[in-house]
Amino acid sequence: MHGCLQSPIAVLNQLPADLPDQVSRALREDIGSGDVTAALIPARQQARARVLCREAASICGTPWFDETFRQLDPAVRIEWLITEGARAPANSILCELSGPARPILTGERTALNFLQLLSGTASITRRYVEALHGTRCRILDTRKTIPGLRSAQKYAVRCGGGSNHRLGLYDMVLIKENHIAAAGSIGAAVSAARAQSPGVRVEVEVENLDQLRLALDAHAELVMLDNFELDTMRAAVALNRAHAQPALLECSGGVTLEGVPAIAATGVDYISVGSLTKNIDAIDLSMRFAAGDH
Repeated sequence: MHGCLQSPIAVLNQLPADLPDQVSRALREDIGSGDVTAALIPARQQARARVLCREAASICGTPWFDETFRQLDPAVRIEWLITEGARAPANSILCELSGPARPILTGERTALNFLQLLSGTASITRRYVEALHGTRCRILDTRKTIPGLRSAQKYAVRCGGGSNHRLGLYDMVLIKENHIAAAGSIGAAVSAARAQSPGVRVEVEVENLDQLRLALDAHAELVMLDNFELDTMRAAVALNRAHAQPALLECSGGVTLEGVPAIAATGVDYISVGSLTKNIDAIDLSMRFAAGDH
């Protein structure tokens, strides 16, 4: 059975509920007591601007961009020339803005910060997903996210074709080394999890084949293979398939873009990649005003 760890509501078309608050916090952080530079521009000055993408990228974050200017001044009009999730070639125009110059100038950096950050995550996720083309294996994210922006980053992973692992500590049990030590054994930890959180999926992180056997015997729905070598991973897949109640297997630890095809070939169901949301390579974007508009 090949499942998906995404919550049923975690689909591309559903935006995070906290999106407006994320934008509001970012604007407060940047503007503070007021934009003293934009104040130099006459209040009635109108402007036109374009956002340029300097490198090829999967574009993500347009709703955050729009929300930035909606909160500053709804009179700012934005015309997108590309759709969310689409690929933009290098040196392409993503959108055109028009309206009052002051709010466009004030919101420029905040809007671009969201767009470049989320496009960066979507773009690298897309590369990982494409590296698994033709396999049943799926790319997962982790909880290694920027504080306060988890829902945005996990949205960007979905935008790039990846899948979300648990959204937080509340929607899935993940039993790791310290949990096992505190509970006394893998079996005891799984039993306690089922008693405390009935109906919630249980995953166990294992470091060797003996621990995998214990996790399978405890009927964990998912098992994370932590830093397994390829040969051991193949043995784990064979052991899992031979079990009366096999689990879904996730590979984690030391994953690179170059290495994912070989990992997928072992037969694991998922590969989790913390760097999707932890090591951000923001896309090179810029906003340029039309000559004579400011």
